[in-house]
Amino acid sequence: MDLFGFVASSVSDYTVRTVALGAGTMGVVSGVLGAFALLRRQSLLGDAISHAALPGIALAFLWTGSKEPLVLVLGAAAAGWAATLLLMSIVGNTRIKYDTSLGLVLSVFFGFGLLLLTFIQRRPEATQAGLDKFLFGQAATLLGRDVATMAVLGAVTLLVVLLLWKELKLLCFDPPFAASQGFPTRLLDVLLTSLLVVAIVLGLQTVGVVLMSAMVVAPAAAARQWTDRLGRMVLLSGLFGALAGISGAVLSSLVPRLPTGPAIVVCVSALVVISLLMAKNRGLLWSRVREVRNRRKLELEAVLTDLWTLAGQHPGQERGHTVQVLRTMALGHGGVDRSLKVLEERGLARRTAADSWTLTERGLEEARRVIQARGGRP
Repeated sequence: MDLFGFVASSVSDYTVRTVALGAGTMGVVSGVLGAFALLRRQSLLGDAISHAALPGIALAFLWTGSKEPLVLVLGAAAAGWAATLLLMSIVGNTRIKYDTSLGLVLSVFFGFGLLLLTFIQRRPEATQAGLDKFLFGQAATLLGRDVATMAVLGAVTLLVVLLLWKELKLLCFDPPFAASQGFPTRLLDVLLTSLLVVAIVLGLQTVGVVLMSAMVVAPAAAARQWTDRLGRMVLLSGLFGALAGISGAVLSSLVPRLPTGPAIVVCVSALVVISLLMAKNRGLLWSRVREVRNRRKLELEAVLTDLWTLAGQHPGQERGHTVQVLRTMALGHGGVDRSLKVLEERGLARRTAADSWTLTERGLEEARRVIQARGGRP
């Protein structure tokens, strides 16, 4: 089947289309909010919130007896929000540091959630089966109404971010200045964290409690490699999240018994690796290319200035200088042979004998320019 036929068949398949739309929606929202979490150095907050959602799911089921996704998601949101407020309270009122508080809240809530889940699964009723799917997600159970709910909540979340863009930007980069200008930083902090709770809760059914933190951190980490501007980073993070969600959903439909949640995480991890390697601003490969280019430029300028220095010792004479002399002067930077070829190609140096070189008139002028640029006197 060709690519067009594959896309057409995927779009026409209700399950694949529904899961892809849900995963894409989740990816956009978690990517956008994850960008703010990353910049505020709260990446692991998503991990704590997602793990803290498990007892909320269990308590919602015990209270209502319903397995409706909306009911369970509301329970997860309440538990995640409570965990966040508890974390802020511990940090603000005790001497316990943020990372320690994060570990405490995460482990306590997740342990309590596993305890409740074990209790529920030992009950005689058959309706409790399936709650454990929230650990790793079960995207195949998404229905059209679930995707519609995710889209509405996601749209409201993104609208709040857009309306409070200036305030959230100040909160990320300069909270003291924002407070001095009269902005309610404490309220904005709680609001931004609450939006992150919503983003995480939206993805629990698709990716699960254990893996959801990756959808908060990874798209933002990938986007950060490509830009230094907040607006572009947020857009790229949302785009990467959507791309990973849709790609993972399609990939899981192609490979039998491949769970959608882990497939999405693998896809977003691939985006992070590609960004770390290929991003023009920070990519490792681009950094290596710039390093080689700069080193060769320095070698070229060193040989050029060495030839100019030798020419200054023989004023008025058309005399070449051997490669061996240039190599001796180049100890520490090297690249003499390669640099001489480049200088010859550019018309800055010429060969006077088999192994002797001298500068042309253009080469002398270029050498003077280089020395002046370095602050020296030609």
